[in-house]
Amino acid sequence: MSDSEEKQFESLLSYLQQNRGFDFTGYKRPSLMRRVTRRMQMLAVGSFADYTDYLEVHPEEFSQLFNSILINVTSFFRDPAAWKFLAETVVPRLLTEKNGEAIRIWSAGCASGEEAYSLAICFAEVMGQADYRERVKIYATDVDEEALNTARLASYSAKDLEAIENERLRREYFEPQNSRFCFRSDLRRTVIFGRHDLVQDAPMSRLDLLACRNTLMYFNAETQARVLSRFHFALNPSGYLFLGRAELLLTHSAMFTPLELKYRIFLKVPQANPRERLAGLATAAADADPQQRLRYDRLVELALDESMTPRVVIDANGALVLANQRARVLFTLHPNDTGRPFHDLEVSYRPAELRSLIEQAYAEKRAITLAAVPRHFPSGDTQYLDITATPLYDDTEVPHGVAISFVDVTRLFKLQIELQRSREEIQTANEELQSSNEELETTNEELQSSNEELETTNEELQSTNEELETMNEELQSSNEELQTVNDELHQRTEELNSINAFLKTVLASLDSGAVVVNPDFNIMMWNHRAEDMWGLRSEEVEGKSLLNLDIGLPVEKLRTVVRACLTGESKDGAIVLDATNRRGKPIKCRVTCSPLIAGVRGTRGAILLMAEEAV
Repeated sequence: MSDSEEKQFESLLSYLQQNRGFDFTGYKRPSLMRRVTRRMQMLAVGSFADYTDYLEVHPEEFSQLFNSILINVTSFFRDPAAWKFLAETVVPRLLTEKNGEAIRIWSAGCASGEEAYSLAICFAEVMGQADYRERVKIYATDVDEEALNTARLASYSAKDLEAIENERLRREYFEPQNSRFCFRSDLRRTVIFGRHDLVQDAPMSRLDLLACRNTLMYFNAETQARVLSRFHFALNPSGYLFLGRAELLLTHSAMFTPLELKYRIFLKVPQANPRERLAGLATAAADADPQQRLRYDRLVELALDESMTPRVVIDANGALVLANQRARVLFTLHPNDTGRPFHDLEVSYRPAELRSLIEQAYAEKRAITLAAVPRHFPSGDTQYLDITATPLYDDTEVPHGVAISFVDVTRLFKLQIELQRSREEIQTANEELQSSNEELETTNEELQSSNEELETTNEELQSTNEELETMNEELQSSNEELQTVNDELHQRTEELNSINAFLKTVLASLDSGAVVVNPDFNIMMWNHRAEDMWGLRSEEVEGKSLLNLDIGLPVEKLRTVVRACLTGESKDGAIVLDATNRRGKPIKCRVTCSPLIAGVRGTRGAILLMAEEAV
C-alpha cells in the first residue's frame, strides 16, 4: 500500500471517529483494511477517499460498514472443552471463594448474546436455578447496537441451538415460539445488555469472572495492553479471565497468570497500588479531629521539604502549586511565587527550557528526562542537573499537573569524565584485556540478539495465530452470508420453476396456436398447438425469424399486423389468411396479434394467437 493510500485510510478512520464515535485506530490494520476494502468492492468504490465521500452522501452506509467490520461470529458453548473446564473447575472454585455472596460476571464483546446465555446456563447448572437467580448478574456488552438488539430478543433458530449438544439443556432453557426458540424469561432477567467500547469506555468493576473471547485478537499490541490493564482493574483480587483460543497473554504475565493455558483461563495477579494507599491515609486524616488534621498537614509539608531532591509541581493551568525547600533554595523561589504562572518564573527557562519539556510529557503521557543539563554560575563553576518532568494522572486519565524534579549529578558527571580518562588509560595499557572484553561483549550481544529474535519470533507467531483466527471468523461470516444468499436463490428458483410450470400448463391448455415474437420478429415461444398446426417443433423455430418460416401460413402477410402492435398503433390486430395445415388440408386461419408489455419498460414483443375458422 502506498503512502497516499495509508493517509487516505487514516483519514477515513478519523472521519468515522468524529462522525459516529467509533474509534477503530486501535484495530489491527490488515484485518480492518480487508473488511473495509470488501465493502468498497461491493459498492464499486475505487479509493478510501472516494469511500469517505460516499459516506458523507449516503449516511445509511455507516451501519453496513460497521456490520462488515464488527464480525459477530459466535455460538453457544464455542470450544466445548474450555466450557467444560469452566463448569467443572472454575465455577465450583469461584462459588467456594464467594461463600454465598453475589457473583458479578462480564461478557465483553458478547455479539448476538450466545456467549452471555452460555454463561447463564453454565452457572445455573452448577448452582441450581433458584440460587442462580438470586445471586448472579451477567453484564453483556458490545459496540454493535444491531447485535445487542438481537441479543436482547434472545430468539434463536434451531440451527443456532445445534451447538448445544445436550438435548436436555435445549428443552430446559429454551422455550419454543413459532419456528424459533427463546431463552427462558425468568433467567433472561439476570443478563443485562448494554453498549460498551472496550477502547474508550470505563470498565465494569468488582467482577468475579470476565469473559472476552476472540475479541482482543482484532486489536494491535498497544490497544491490547490498554484493554488488559482495564480488565485487571475490573476484576476482584481473585477474579478469573476467560479468553478465546487465539489469545495467550504471553507478554502480560505481570497482570494475569494462567490457571489453564490450554483453555485460556487466567487468574488476576494482585498489584499493590500506591495511589490507593495514599488515598487511604488521606481519608483517615480527614476523619480525624481538626488538631490531628493540622498535625497531618504539617507532617506532609515537612516530609516534602525534607526531601533531598528539589521538586516543583505545576497544575494543569500552568500555575506553580508547590516548591519544596530544596527547590526554593536552588532557584531562589519565594513562598509568594506559589500560584503564579510558571512561565513568569526564571526557573521555567533557566537552566533549561522546561515549558516544552512539560508539553512533551503531557503529549507522550510519560516521564521525560533531560540528562546532565549544565547550570553556569557567575563564579565560573558549573552544576549539572538531571531534570525529569512527570505528568500526574488519576484513575480517569485526566492530567492534573506535572511534577519536575532536579537531581544534582555534578559529582557523577565529573566522575564519569574522570572514569572515561581512566578507561582510556586502562585501554591503552591493556590492549589484550580490552580485546577479550570486546569478545565477551560481542558474545553477550549475540546472545541478547538471539534472545530478542526468539521473543520477536514468539510475538510474530502469536500475531500470526490471531490473524489466522481473525481470517477464520471472517470466512465463517462470509460463508453464513453466502448460505443466506444461496437459500434466497434456491427459494427464487423454486418460485420461477413453479411459474414456468404454470405458464406451460396455461399454454398447453390453449386451443389456439400461440407464438411470441420479439421486436425483431424472432420467435421466443412456440406452443404445442402451433406445432400441431404447422408441423414444426418449438426447438426448431425458437430464435428464428417468424417471417422466414416455411409453413403453410403466408407469414409475410403478418408483417403489417405485428409491426402495428410493436409500435403501439394497434393493441389488438386480427387478420384471416388462407393457409394449409401440416396435413395438407386448406384452412382459414384467424391470426390475432396483441402487444407483449413488460411494465415500465414498454412493449417487448407481440403475442400471436392462431385459430382455424369454420368455413
